[in-house]
Amino acid sequence: MFTAEELEKYAATLWWGLSTARPRPFAPGDRVLLRFDLEALPLAEALYPLLLDKGLLPVVRMNFTPSLEKSFYGLGSEAQITDVPPGDRELTAELNGLISLIAPASLTHLAGVDPKKIGAAAVARKFLRDIMEKREQRELFGWTLCAWPTRAMADASGQTLDEYAAQIKAACFLDQPDPAARWAEVFAQAQEVKAWLNSLPIASLRVESAGTDLTVTPGAERRWLGVSGHNIPSFEIFLSPDWRGTRGVYFADQPSYRSGNLVRGVRLEFQDGSVTRASAEEGEAFVKKQLAMDQGAGRLGEFSLTDRRHSRIGAFMANTLFDENFGGANGNCHVAVGASYSDTYAGDQTTLDADKKEALGFNDSALHWDLVNTEKKTVTARLADGASLVLYEDGEFRH
Repeated sequence: MFTAEELEKYAATLWWGLSTARPRPFAPGDRVLLRFDLEALPLAEALYPLLLDKGLLPVVRMNFTPSLEKSFYGLGSEAQITDVPPGDRELTAELNGLISLIAPASLTHLAGVDPKKIGAAAVARKFLRDIMEKREQRELFGWTLCAWPTRAMADASGQTLDEYAAQIKAACFLDQPDPAARWAEVFAQAQEVKAWLNSLPIASLRVESAGTDLTVTPGAERRWLGVSGHNIPSFEIFLSPDWRGTRGVYFADQPSYRSGNLVRGVRLEFQDGSVTRASAEEGEAFVKKQLAMDQGAGRLGEFSLTDRRHSRIGAFMANTLFDENFGGANGNCHVAVGASYSDTYAGDQTTLDADKKEALGFNDSALHWDLVNTEKKTVTARLADGASLVLYEDGEFRH
């Protein structure tokens, strides 16, 4: 599906993403974890020599295959699925970077597994994510991720494998002479949008579409981020709001595959910051169990908008990385229930401890689930002086 030249371009693009995501430059001797699904092996093999050439210390880890993962959750006892092997904490505490290559060979193999077991495993390993987050706050760690085309994702999206691969190549600019240079241009364009948003004294945001009427409170000491190199591709502009100010209804018209389950038509009602009612056209029981994973799972952790002028993604991809960056005719809005992103804190990252997070309304959870709305919408800001300003309309920012 990919020529040797395209693989080289993809690897170079991921290096751009990783090095852009961490403000402090990488140096020889830094340790980078290369984690991948089996079907992404060709890209892993293209990345590995690049990392060696940079003088880094790559650590290679392959994810579970669908069969292994099904056995893990289906046969594993509570002690087995919550066990964290010796050395994982120590390795995570020494990592300077992480590259994840997503290439699932199946999207529905966990459909028969009790979601509580999946949640228990996530909760048991949350401390590893916390370690990486703290290192990222100190500019010691950066991460990026991407997708590799698989038959499972192509079938779920209604495309042929070649069509799916073509979408990835176009979205990541791999069909252009210098993808990294094109990403640098998108990065500069996004900087202008973020600077405009961050200059506005926004008290609240109201999202209105056919199925959504949601009010979100950005909160104190927040900043808008996006196109940071963390995801390849990424065109979204986002922040982690004060979860306590969320109210109204959010509808995800785009399907979502999560933990081997297909969910369609998710509708969430928020009151006083928390989901008070959840429904779905398909997968409703799974949705409710995910939202009950822990105390923060039913709260908002992220609010995001994608400008259709930036994104070349025009098809449902059955993969969150692409679907949350959908361009199409109307752009997209997506929210994530669960964990917030600490790097949207506008102050000194090293001072953002658990107490300050709680005081500022940053949500904490083992869950982070992006739910996408691609309907035609208007996003209106209520400013600190009471004035209203349309920020986003017809799929575009109005800066």
